[in-house]
Amino acid sequence: MLVLVAPGQGAQTPGFLTDWLALPGAQDRVAAWSDAIGLDLVHYGTKADAEEIRDTAVAQPLLVAAGLLSAAALGDIAPGAVAGHSVGEITAAAFAGVLDDGAALTLVRRRGLAMAEAAAVTETGMSALLGGDPEVSVAHLEKLGLTPANVNGAGQIVAAGTVEQLAALAEEKPEGVRKVVPLKVAGAFHTHHMAPAVAELAEAARALTPADPAVTYVSNKDGKAVATGAEVLERLVGQVANPVRWDLCMETFKELGVTALIEVCPGGTLTGLAKRALPGVKTLALKTPADLDAARQLVAEHA
Repeated sequence: MLVLVAPGQGAQTPGFLTDWLALPGAQDRVAAWSDAIGLDLVHYGTKADAEEIRDTAVAQPLLVAAGLLSAAALGDIAPGAVAGHSVGEITAAAFAGVLDDGAALTLVRRRGLAMAEAAAVTETGMSALLGGDPEVSVAHLEKLGLTPANVNGAGQIVAAGTVEQLAALAEEKPEGVRKVVPLKVAGAFHTHHMAPAVAELAEAARALTPADPAVTYVSNKDGKAVATGAEVLERLVGQVANPVRWDLCMETFKELGVTALIEVCPGGTLTGLAKRALPGVKTLALKTPADLDAARQLVAEHA
């Protein structure tokens, strides 16, 4: 059984869409999306520097567009399940047929703008903790006033909070943690700092008409499979201020009997976690179009 997954913010790098836009029809497709949402995705995916694409309002639509474009390049595939990390859940909702591409990009544009506005209120950020015992790390984060915003499994937790709190974490790592790595994001996502964005996203969601998932849709709120489009949309709204439980998604993958995992562009983060947490599951990250043939072979063997 194949699961198709989409990464979250921080996976983007300068120029990562360049090779993808050389595929037939890709540039026109992305240009049309750009016109529809009022954001030049072609420019940001090819010529913008790291700081420009760190902007939440830019990064989120860019990631969803990249995920949709790379999945389309795979052809007509039938994964057994889909899931996304943070903003990648919107990409996954499109994979499952809950939202069409246009609705997904419209929603993520509103999400990015709302979260950027919320992030501007207080200077905040996120840092990944590598290694250590999860219970020990969570207790330490709470002592510092930080939130375990992403519990990713495979020994990784992402802390979120103010820059002062994150500086204190860098100085005083939890016992057993090897390294604290600042992430390329512009706010404390999936925490109470994002509460103002929830109302904005709820308003945007009311204008959409979701369909029920055509394949198993695994929610990163709790790792549960969600059966209705209405609930998927409700969870997409609430998750901006709630922690991401990717560890529970991977537990569900095990229960579903997943044998292969493909991560859409810009792949790498979620396949890395899967290699450590899902032994025996074949993984592949779509980084450039050069990965498509191997991905199609994996689809043929496991879809």
